[in-house]
Amino acid sequence: MRHRPALPLIWLSLALASVRPIGAQQEALRGNYDLTRPSVPQPGEVFTDVGFDQKLGQRVPLDAPVQDESGRTVPLGTFFGKRPVIFALIYYRCPMLCGQTLNSLTRSMRALTATAGDTYELVTVSFDPKDNPERAARKKQALLETYGRARADRGIHFLTAAPEVVDRLKEAVGFRTRYNPATDEYAHPAGILILAPDGTITRYFFGIDYPPKELQAALDQASAGRVGSPVARLLMLCYDYDPQSGRYTLAVVRLLQLLGSATALLLFGYVGFQLIRDRRRQAAPPAT
Repeated sequence: MRHRPALPLIWLSLALASVRPIGAQQEALRGNYDLTRPSVPQPGEVFTDVGFDQKLGQRVPLDAPVQDESGRTVPLGTFFGKRPVIFALIYYRCPMLCGQTLNSLTRSMRALTATAGDTYELVTVSFDPKDNPERAARKKQALLETYGRARADRGIHFLTAAPEVVDRLKEAVGFRTRYNPATDEYAHPAGILILAPDGTITRYFFGIDYPPKELQAALDQASAGRVGSPVARLLMLCYDYDPQSGRYTLAVVRLLQLLGSATALLLFGYVGFQLIRDRRRQAAPPAT
């Protein structure tokens, strides 16, 4: 009797491997975060004002003064004008979703044919007033090492800005955060924007998954100055409140655990079904 390939077992191994921790190569991007470290926000405090409002067709303030990685103060428009822009508001010392956002975005950028600086720019601005150009430079260098493309530094920009400038940018793109003084961290949504060369918002990507084909299509659309349609409001927030423990936990880890468990259960069920069906076929009397 011909044996059935063990493909379901291979799928199962890959699925279980996919939920393992990120490798040391990307440690600098995601930050060193101990998931067992207790957080101490006030019990019952819920960040209800955290979110991402879609403001398609509006422009970011290109006259806003920002600092590049060298500490030079320039208008935000310095990084616009020729190419569409992948734009992200993050903070560089974030121990949670900001690192996941950069990791996912870097993987998607590596899958694109063009290199940053050729047909598009990547611009990140920290919304944390404690971030500075030195920290931005380290974060940029970590991304460049993972990205691994020659001359990409000319198209990747990690910026900082004064609090009042950050507020203008957050308002312009609909990015709403909340500072938690108990942990000295920020509750914030995860996502990126695609901007036209003139700073017009043309597309939102929520969460930490940016399929390369969709990303390329959005960049092409922005390059032509076309504004896309609103996307489903599926947000991933940096904090998730646990009423039983009175703490905020890392939402992305909970989501990955849930998806990993569901995938494993489905694969185990599939493997079991195949085994039972094979046994029934073996036990069945031969056809006359």
